Amino acid sequence: MNPSRIRQGLARSLATLGLNLGLILALPASANSAEAPAAPKVLRYAFQVAETGFDPAQISDTYSRIITSHVFEALYSYDYLARPIQVRPLTAAGMPEVSADYKTWTVRIQPGIYFTEDPAFKGQKRELVAEDYVYSYKRFADPASKSPSWTTVADLGLIGLTELREHALKSKQPFNYTQPIEGLRALDRYTVQFKLKESRPRFIYALAQSDRFGAVAREVMEAYADRTMEHPVGTGPFVLKDWRRSSRMVLEKNPAYRERYYEAAPAADDAEGQALLARFKGRRIPMIDRVEIAIIEESQPRWLSFVGGEHDLLDRVPPEFVNVALPKGKLAPNLAKRGFQLFRVMGAESAFTFFNLEDKTLGGYSEDKVALRRALSLALNIDREINGVRRGQAVPAQSMIPPHTSGYDAAYKSTNSDFDIPRAKALLDLYGYVDRDGDGWRDMPDEDGAGPPKGQKVRPLVIEVATQPDALSRQYDELWQRNFAAVNIRTKFFHGKWPEQLKQARAGKLMLWMLADSANSPDGLDQMLRLYSPAIGARNYARFKSAEFDKLYERLQVMPDGPEREALFLQAKRIVAAYVPEKTHVHRIINDMSQAWVIGYRRPLFSNDFWQYIDVDPSLKPKP
Repeated sequence: MNPSRIRQGLARSLATLGLNLGLILALPASANSAEAPAAPKVLRYAFQVAETGFDPAQISDTYSRIITSHVFEALYSYDYLARPIQVRPLTAAGMPEVSADYKTWTVRIQPGIYFTEDPAFKGQKRELVAEDYVYSYKRFADPASKSPSWTTVADLGLIGLTELREHALKSKQPFNYTQPIEGLRALDRYTVQFKLKESRPRFIYALAQSDRFGAVAREVMEAYADRTMEHPVGTGPFVLKDWRRSSRMVLEKNPAYRERYYEAAPAADDAEGQALLARFKGRRIPMIDRVEIAIIEESQPRWLSFVGGEHDLLDRVPPEFVNVALPKGKLAPNLAKRGFQLFRVMGAESAFTFFNLEDKTLGGYSEDKVALRRALSLALNIDREINGVRRGQAVPAQSMIPPHTSGYDAAYKSTNSDFDIPRAKALLDLYGYVDRDGDGWRDMPDEDGAGPPKGQKVRPLVIEVATQPDALSRQYDELWQRNFAAVNIRTKFFHGKWPEQLKQARAGKLMLWMLADSANSPDGLDQMLRLYSPAIGARNYARFKSAEFDKLYERLQVMPDGPEREALFLQAKRIVAAYVPEKTHVHRIINDMSQAWVIGYRRPLFSNDFWQYIDVDPSLKPKP
């Protein structure tokens, strides 16, 4: 067909639409491309554990809190690049005004910050105001919220908040959100004031947790009263667009997010941080358009999805692939050639096993029960765990206090990390945990040492370990079985998905379970909450009760940092070593990886938000 005729025909057709072919053909390439905007920048990666929901007052797991930290915003946040950590304003207009006794904290909020659009606002543009923070903190006290973080909030000592909760519990009436309290007040539209019963020198850290203390809107919470876990609406840089429970989450850049720009204060000798600041300083954030998260519990498909290019980021290299990915702690040459990036850091976290102090087999405070827990602790071969399942990516823990926090002492040594089979056997023998029926396995002791009462059988000593049905958990199960068999103790396993096991743990229905805890501030006291008795039913999975430990915890809350406070941390560590309510196994070395086109990633030490600080460069992706 004649090309000139095609051109003439096309010109006549366009003319009927009032268009000029010559003008269109003369347009520069950039003008033509305006009809096909650049593809959105997407970050794809996987969680290894399923989320539980997105209501800040009702969640405690890390993976749910990663989502909430990007949807909601606290008054303050941690500087993304600063090491040591620095706190900087987020929705606050500046740093707080603090009384000399650290009991009164007054914060002014930036005007002109808005919640994302939602039908609950009935078409109105909803501004963030001081009363939203008052309401958000009160929600933790509302018995209807059933908040696992209530102990943490109660611990802040906001005057009148505990009393407001107790009135709701006693009266069995709905929680009164309109009742003013001295400890939590909106002084005006943009000023919120916190008044505390005791001095809290580190209260600023509680104001810098968006995953927990980000502002929620009362209209939204009431409109979706029975679905708050699935309907997060905040002022943050991202918006939840799609959620298939335990399968997939999609978040998109908040189109109405305020003008906020990349700012950070890396240390002068932090070459990587200085380079990131030079590259991104002044860029509007967030820089990516969309985040897609899959739930892949098994290590192999999660690893293959990353190295195959389906995912852009690998949140922790699975232990099974450490030797492949980073032999001798360095990125494998074949992966380096492909542009993969390795991010390696000692985490401010611990992996630990709690022993249920209310369990009829190993719970209690009598000498024989303490001896049993000590023996179990001594039977755990932590070196084998580190060099086997963890592939060398951890260090033995001496206490529950993790690196990078107050109370941590790298020179401190305790029995917590000891592995001593002869001593474990001797303890069990001494307190009557012996083989009574000749089957080779230890049995429970009898009260008078004279054998079981007439007509009753010997009671076997069986330790039930809670676990999950994935390949990595099975490797730990083999360790549990081998360790306890070495001291002639039977083991059986209680299987369940991680979120379900968490519910069981809070309810005191598990004998023991191994899990991990990450610090959310530079204060090591946060980790001690795991054994503070008011936290039973929440983070105190061991259900440990010690008046002496509680008193130390409360003194540590009010004291300023310094040698005297460090001495109290040491006393607390010794109490834990004496009663063994938990066994802190290790502090983990975290190895994250990314594709070459992910720019600016750095794992936060005490927070969960980072999406807004990274970029994706499509030009670095391989051509199809």
